[in-house]
Amino acid sequence: MPGIDENLAFYPLGIAVLTISDTRTLDTDTSGGLLVERLTAARHKLLDRALVKDDIPAIRAQVQCWLKKPEIEIILTTGGTGFSPRDNTPEAIKPLLRREMDGFSVAFHQKSLQTVGVASMQSRAFAGQADDAFIFCIPGSTGACRDAWEGLLELEFDSRHKPCSIAGALPRLRDVCA
Repeated sequence: MPGIDENLAFYPLGIAVLTISDTRTLDTDTSGGLLVERLTAARHKLLDRALVKDDIPAIRAQVQCWLKKPEIEIILTTGGTGFSPRDNTPEAIKPLLRREMDGFSVAFHQKSLQTVGVASMQSRAFAGQADDAFIFCIPGSTGACRDAWEGLLELEFDSRHKPCSIAGALPRLRDVCA
């Protein structure tokens, strides 16, 4: 894989996956299921998985609960990033962020343009840092989760990826914040 130095030690991340949906259950959640399958196949640790209704207090409560757990380094959300009246993920999570990762949105849209075309413009996918964790908010379709993982998150979460990755930066960020 390009940019991976196989001679370096791999640092598995502690990850939680949150599906935001008014209609899905954990049994019918193919988007969250894909993220779980990909992150565990990449040897990261799935520390928790939940599903909440597309409701600002419910979304925020689950994320804040996870932010209190230092072993959760990454929170992946899927769903609620569109423009329907019930799409509330950005409104729920952005106030929790101390920094936004604008590059994720740009990279996601570039990748998404290749698979869904201009429909990508209807996504409000974003990422940022809250406390000592990083939160990535991805649209709710399985295809969007695949687009976000392949070539983006899979590399960003791999500590061996050069020139840098979140996994490689987390220890340094924690030392500064401590």
